[in-house]
Amino acid sequence: MKIFVKAKPDGYEDKVEKIDETHFIVETRGPAVQNRANRAITLLVAQYFGVESSKIRMIKGFKERNKGY
Repeated sequence: MKIFVKAKPDGYEDKVEKIDETHFIVETRGPAVQNRANRAITLLVAQYFGVESSKIRMIKGFKERNKGY
């Protein structure tokens, strides 16, 4: 399953907002420094879907706000 995420680092809270079946907006308090926001977003996506974070793999958008998993 592929999903697309619009990342919002340095946010007010950690949350996942569903736009449609494959598109989400993920806000995290983690800063966009030293991969902290990417790790936090991956963890939030894993929690949202109820799977381990090791089962989630980012395939695009490592240095962009639009990411693919």
